[in-house]
Amino acid sequence: MSSATEAAAPEAQLASLSISDPISTEPQAVDNNNDSDSEAETNTKKNKGKKKKSKGPGASAQTSPPSIPVSQLFLNNSYPVGELQEYRDDNLFRTTSEEMRAKDRLNEKQLFDLRRAAEVHREVRQYAQSVIRPGMDLADIAELIENGTRTLVQEQGMAAGVGFPTGLSLNNCAAHYTPNKGDHVIIQQDDVLKVDIGVQVNGNIVDSAFTMAWNDRYKPLLDAVKDATNTGIREAGIDVRLGDVGAAIQEVMESYEIELDGKVIPIKPVRNLCGHNIGPYVIHSGKSVPIVANGDPTRMEEGELFAIETFGTTGKGTVFEKGICSHYSRTVDARRSQSASGNKLLSVIGKNFGSLPFCRRFLDRLGESHYYLGLKNLVDEGIVTAYPPLWDVEGSYTAQFEHTLILRPNIKEVLSRGDDF
Repeated sequence: MSSATEAAAPEAQLASLSISDPISTEPQAVDNNNDSDSEAETNTKKNKGKKKKSKGPGASAQTSPPSIPVSQLFLNNSYPVGELQEYRDDNLFRTTSEEMRAKDRLNEKQLFDLRRAAEVHREVRQYAQSVIRPGMDLADIAELIENGTRTLVQEQGMAAGVGFPTGLSLNNCAAHYTPNKGDHVIIQQDDVLKVDIGVQVNGNIVDSAFTMAWNDRYKPLLDAVKDATNTGIREAGIDVRLGDVGAAIQEVMESYEIELDGKVIPIKPVRNLCGHNIGPYVIHSGKSVPIVANGDPTRMEEGELFAIETFGTTGKGTVFEKGICSHYSRTVDARRSQSASGNKLLSVIGKNFGSLPFCRRFLDRLGESHYYLGLKNLVDEGIVTAYPPLWDVEGSYTAQFEHTLILRPNIKEVLSRGDDF
């Protein structure tokens, strides 16, 4: 982490940089013998006007807390490439196929957008990991993460911003909790916290999550879920059956156990939670990636974007909805509401979120008030879907790890991979 003094230097360095006016990194030609026909001068003339594109200073120049948009750190779309994994077996030919490489180049714009979103995710989450600790309020953590995302991605309406509300689910709450206005939940030393963050650029969403715990006794639970997620990533590929991915995840997850209060407990996958494919502005786009063997013969396809996420638990292994809802999303083909209050709110949702998930805090931030009746009407009519918090049994602990990958024609790219996980 940079000190305040160190953080000032990158900002000064970047003050004169812009994407359209990169610094040239081409060395100056030196004439040591004043020979106008020298080889050095000839080469200089040949290269006249051919400036190398600057890639920028990179993530190491980021401030702490993060305040520099990633487009100023990585110039000319030079965002880091994710972890590359070659295809296997029948798809091995794709790695060297010139035809597949040519198809891959057609998707260059999408890859730039996804890598930009992924770099924002990495920088924001790594700072969050460095500061989140017991005694902090979940509401403050949500604001820290979302405001950092907005700054680094250069929020611009539907073109770039937060991909969905920050998930901050504790202990036996597995998913879909984020604080509403007025909620104040303080992290305790013995808590297990899931942090689920989304970033989007032009509707290309990067969805990635991690788990934090401050008591070493939970390490086997976190290790099991991380291992299971990495197994799902490794097994994913073009033409792979979704059920086969789930079977591999389950086998790894169930190979772990944890000792809590003198009792050895098997770690179970949460059977009714899963990963998913991602579409433009749609976080769940139709296909589900199970985390248990369910025999689903549906295959992954070339070009698809997937969030591989797994949940492990010390409880029953199934979750249920409970508590006040915070997460919502509008249907893709939303119709008009039958109520005036519903239509008024629907216009706000469409303009600011479209089909991206949102929460009540997002509406509050826009200055909306007295929207509860309109929101209820939209949910009752099926125009907006509510996603209440998901819980395993009281006294259990759940963990989550997740990465976003894309099945490029010639290689698999784990976009959100970082040094942290």
